[in-house]
Amino acid sequence: MTGFLFELSFWLAAPVWLLMIFAPAWGPTARIAGSPLTVVPVLLVYLALAVPVFPELWTAVSSPDLGTFRELTALADGAGAIWSQVIAWDLLIGQWMYREARRLRIPALLMGPLLAFTILLSPFGLLVFLGLRSARVRRSTRDDLTVAVSRGVT
Repeated sequence: MTGFLFELSFWLAAPVWLLMIFAPAWGPTARIAGSPLTVVPVLLVYLALAVPVFPELWTAVSSPDLGTFRELTALADGAGAIWSQVIAWDLLIGQWMYREARRLRIPALLMGPLLAFTILLSPFGLLVFLGLRSARVRRSTRDDLTVAVSRGVT
C-alpha cells in the first residue's frame, strides 16, 4: 500500500503541472493554478502515510536532528510521507511561479521548460525563476520609466 500511495502523490499533482506547462493560456489552467486546493489530494496521501509513523515524525520535527530524520526516512511510510509533502509544496511553488510568470508576461516557451525543471529539482527551479523574475521586474520598471520620461510625465 505504501508504494501505491508514494506513486499516487505524484500522479495527483501531475495534471496541474501538465496544464501549466502545456496549456498555460487555456482559461481553466489559470483558475486551477490559482487555487491552493490542488494540493489537498496530495496532502490526504501525506496524512495516510504520516499517521502510522506519527510518533517518529513528531520526534523528527520537534527535535530536528539528522539521526532522527534518518530513522524516519528509513521507514517506508516515513519516506512516503516526506515525499508527499515535497510533492505538495513543489506544486504550490510551481503554481506561484506560473501565476507570477503570467502576471509579468514571461513567455510560456521559457516557463514550460523551467516548470518541468522545477518538478524535478524545485529548489534550483525556484532560484532560476527568482532570478528571471527579478530581471523582468527591473526591466519592466526601467521600460515604464522610459515611457513616462518620453511622454513628459515625471
